[in-house]
Amino acid sequence: MLEACVFATILCGFFGIIFKKNLVMKIISMDVMSTGVIAYYVLIASRNGLFTPIASDIKNGTYSDPVPQAVILTAIVIGFSIQALMLVGVMKLARDNPTLESNEIEKSNTP
Repeated sequence: MLEACVFATILCGFFGIIFKKNLVMKIISMDVMSTGVIAYYVLIASRNGLFTPIASDIKNGTYSDPVPQAVILTAIVIGFSIQALMLVGVMKLARDNPTLESNEIEKSNTP
């Protein structure tokens, strides 16, 4: 059930990127899709019966791998920086165009 909700989040973001015409809504849809992908990665990486290597008192247990946590943290930071860069680009477009609709911007910039 949880995997279905995560896939629904990814699909909502994907269809938002395709069908929304406003550039800010496209950026928000990309963020929703990125959040869904990160949630899916966390869902797959979490397994029952694993212990953290530092906070566990068990001597001979199976420990969880810290690499997926580092990858997820890196993905969150990269996603945030890409989102900020795209918002700056939209702000530059907003100075030149009266609207943020992608169809209107394409019409006004074609020779």
